[in-house]
Amino acid sequence: MVLNKYPLWKNSLIFFIVLFSFIYSLPNFYGENPAIQISAVGNNTLSPELIQKIKSFVEKNHFPIKSLEEEKNHTILIRTNDVDVQLALKEALRFFLGDNYTVALNLASASPAWLTFLGATPMKLGLDLRGGVHFTLQVDTASVIKQYLEGTIRSIETNLRETNIRYTHLLSGQSNEIDLVFRDQENFVKALDHLPGDFPQFDFARDQKNQFIITATLKSSEITTLRQHAIEQTMTTLRNRVNELGVSEAMVQQQGLDRIAVDLPGIQDTARAKEVLGGTATLEFKMVDVDHDVRSALSGSLISGSRLYHYDNRPVILKNQIILTGNSITDASSGFGEEGRPAVNIRLGGGGEGLFHRVTAQNIGKPMAIVFVETKFATKIEEGKSVRVAYKKERVISVATIRSALPNHFQITGLSSSNESRDLSLMLRAGALPAAIDIVEERTIGPQLGAENVKLGVQALLIGMGIIMIFMVFYYGLFGFISDLAIFANLLLLIALLSVLGATLTLPGIAGIVLNVGMAVDANVLIFERIREEWRNGVSLQKSIHAGYERAFSTILDANVTTLIVSFVLFGVGTGAIKGFAITLSLGILTSMFASILFARAIVNKVYGQRVVKSLSIGV
Repeated sequence: MVLNKYPLWKNSLIFFIVLFSFIYSLPNFYGENPAIQISAVGNNTLSPELIQKIKSFVEKNHFPIKSLEEEKNHTILIRTNDVDVQLALKEALRFFLGDNYTVALNLASASPAWLTFLGATPMKLGLDLRGGVHFTLQVDTASVIKQYLEGTIRSIETNLRETNIRYTHLLSGQSNEIDLVFRDQENFVKALDHLPGDFPQFDFARDQKNQFIITATLKSSEITTLRQHAIEQTMTTLRNRVNELGVSEAMVQQQGLDRIAVDLPGIQDTARAKEVLGGTATLEFKMVDVDHDVRSALSGSLISGSRLYHYDNRPVILKNQIILTGNSITDASSGFGEEGRPAVNIRLGGGGEGLFHRVTAQNIGKPMAIVFVETKFATKIEEGKSVRVAYKKERVISVATIRSALPNHFQITGLSSSNESRDLSLMLRAGALPAAIDIVEERTIGPQLGAENVKLGVQALLIGMGIIMIFMVFYYGLFGFISDLAIFANLLLLIALLSVLGATLTLPGIAGIVLNVGMAVDANVLIFERIREEWRNGVSLQKSIHAGYERAFSTILDANVTTLIVSFVLFGVGTGAIKGFAITLSLGILTSMFASILFARAIVNKVYGQRVVKSLSIGV
């Protein structure tokens, strides 16, 4: 007789997985509280004094809140009783705290503290379930490549002059080419030998039609890098912009080769979102004024031709003359200097290099600063009406000593960490390579519609799941009830995985869950029918159970693998909602196989295993 029994380790593992599913799916059933998230901007910090100051402000203005606490990620979270209080308190705190802190709308989990301690958090809801604004932006990467080629032409001209190689002219050829025209054979040969070493990102070849023309073709790997840099720069800028909108869980992600998807949960004012996302930012290089006393500037004394800034929590005076702007930078990458310390490699080519070289040559040993200049919008009350006013916000992001006259390629050193050098290189590129952005898709979803979508989606899931569970019990008896337990375990495990992985649940995602519930039954139906077939053929009951699970496994695996391949294709090719559907479908396939094969088999083993069985409750 075949004994249907799992070893202790397998039963323990199944029990642990089911317990994990139960615990980490619980936060999704507690709901969420409207909340406000406060975080510091720049060098500002969240001190105990600030927290007490905010508490006093809330109490003084009689805002009913549930709690006010500092989170582990260095933010302050204020839970409110309802959405109306949340919106009113957010506007009041924005005026109260000013530009030094970001005040954002949020939804905080209402789950108990012990679940939070275990790291159990609910799934994030997409725009179609929460409401908000969605943009799909087209980035003009072709203009970035064109600008890079124009800057490289100036760099090659300078390089040829410095090496005494005479040329007639340089001009852009086809889309990714530069034609270099020379006067004679001697200079032509010199350039062909010299340029590949200084410009490795190009392939230099002799023009077959003309003896004295060299064609420089931008390498495909460099084109890919430039395009990706343009996307990263744009996304970095957009992430900075969404903070101005007061959105704590905004999503900015690449979509395809040259598109960016921006989701702004909770935002309903499309015009406001466009206004902020379309703002401008640039960089300015200025010399530090070492001739004037900082204390005089702090006391209020005006310094002609200079201005007081703050950097790294200390005052610094910068001269007003701008010796270089971000538009002159064609590339910036993080790396390490000669001493192994973090550095940023800069390449110029956008114009203004002559002034920059001359000023740095005259100020060797003196400090130079990089100022990040951003155009923002503020709400002001004029004549009793709320109006939006544009203003510039300047922030010193780096101060470094000039070691030598800086050419078109130089390094910024003196950075504290690799993270700082990486962030600085991104900001430099963001200011240097502005790519045109076109809004190709725009959707606004109201919060009421989002709540209705959640309600209808959950109803569809419960109705479909209920009908299936009733049918399985009616048709397969006790085995049908066991399959119902497996369906329930499958749903809990799927919700737990989506929560732990931080997936965003969308309406198509709910459709994927509903579909998965139906698919989860297929495996049990195949197994039960196989058991009944073996039983009808005169095989003993224990052997019928064993054969049902063993022989149906290959069929179940084949069916699920093909569906899994389709879901991978949907995830790779699709965007947005299609990706959400593919994620829930692929995870659901894995969880349904566990629940239908391992979990249900464990229960069947406990009920029928290791004993003589005279009948099975598996339907007619």
